[in-house]
Amino acid sequence: MKNANQTDEVCTTQRAAEILGISVSSVQQLVEAGVIEAWKTKGGHRRIPLAAVLGYKAQPGAAAPAPARTGDGQAAILVVEDNPMQRALYQRHITAWQLPASLTFCENGYQALLEIARRQPDVLLTDIVMDGIDGYEVINTIVGDPQLRPMHIAILSGLDQEALAARGGVPPGVVFFTKPVNYDELRGYLRACCAQHERDR
Repeated sequence: MKNANQTDEVCTTQRAAEILGISVSSVQQLVEAGVIEAWKTKGGHRRIPLAAVLGYKAQPGAAAPAPARTGDGQAAILVVEDNPMQRALYQRHITAWQLPASLTFCENGYQALLEIARRQPDVLLTDIVMDGIDGYEVINTIVGDPQLRPMHIAILSGLDQEALAARGGVPPGVVFFTKPVNYDELRGYLRACCAQHERDR
């Protein structure tokens, strides 16, 4: 049973996003993955204990930069992954590396194409097998659109070589990381992408 004073000890996903400096969707992903505890009101609104938000923020590399391009020269990384736990793992690892980059997540190919149209990322990390528009369709759309500026593209997938070959193989110029991901290799790749972005500015 909560007392009156405890109303100040919970926050909405919007408030949690402001505190952590990440998007609302990123907060929702962390909640879905069980990284940040939360509950829903009878009206279906998510409420998050302020202590849980502050506890997560205090962890090294916990808070991700805001997803919007800020014009400060940072590289923009877009991760497309439909599994909420996997998204939480990517966020935890990538933000802990403290790369000179902003980080945005999409949970399906449709969201990814909208995000790419709004803010063309410098780096795209995408799963392949997703409901609806899959990773291959996203990649082929990017490669086939001359109005999009070049970007680094990497596939993160648990598909084996035979399954990949059946889907057309790894497209030219695209890097492939098999799941479970070797995070040391991914960190090296992203660092190289960020370094090239800095050189090309």
